[in-house]
Amino acid sequence: MEYGKLLGDSFEYTKECLIGKWMKWILLIICSIIFPLIYGYAMRIYKGTTPAPELENWGSLFIDGIKLLIVGIVYFIPVFIVAFLVVGGSVLTSMAGGDMAALGTMGIGMLVLVVLTIIIALIVPIAYIRFSRMDSFGEAFNFSAVFGHIGKIGWINYIIAIIILGIVIGVVQFILMLIPILGQLLLFILMPAFIIFSARYMSLVYDSAA
Repeated sequence: MEYGKLLGDSFEYTKECLIGKWMKWILLIICSIIFPLIYGYAMRIYKGTTPAPELENWGSLFIDGIKLLIVGIVYFIPVFIVAFLVVGGSVLTSMAGGDMAALGTMGIGMLVLVVLTIIIALIVPIAYIRFSRMDSFGEAFNFSAVFGHIGKIGWINYIIAIIILGIVIGVVQFILMLIPILGQLLLFILMPAFIIFSARYMSLVYDSAA
């Protein structure tokens, strides 16, 4: 997998979408506030639309965003359940007078929670793209197909691709956060760019299995 090419393509895609199209950028910032709209826009990018889609059919955009949010929430339900059990179990153990046992329970529970969160975070992007392209909740939760597709990409290639994306976005956001006051404003203004870049990047990763 040519990671540099993925990053370069995603950058050009994002630049073409936003630079010189200031009204569109402003509308996308507003979409980031009304977050189902930006999710709906990301869904159109996940479909493999080239060049970047225009902002139109706002009702459909909002509904698609809600659908994508539902997919994400359902995927993370196990994380919520485990987190509840870990906290609840630790509190009950502590109330019973077993502070050390409570710490042990919390430690093991947190380890399970972290591992589970990482696994789900890895597969959710593929689920999002399958849902976007096939417009089917069933395909979003077709676990054999999701894992099979990642297998075609190559698990190592896929994990490295996600790590690279996280580093690139994380470094840029960290640098911006170091700038007093203005940095927070720039983060807000650039939020659509981060979302578009990430959606395009993951779409290319998905297509690398073909």
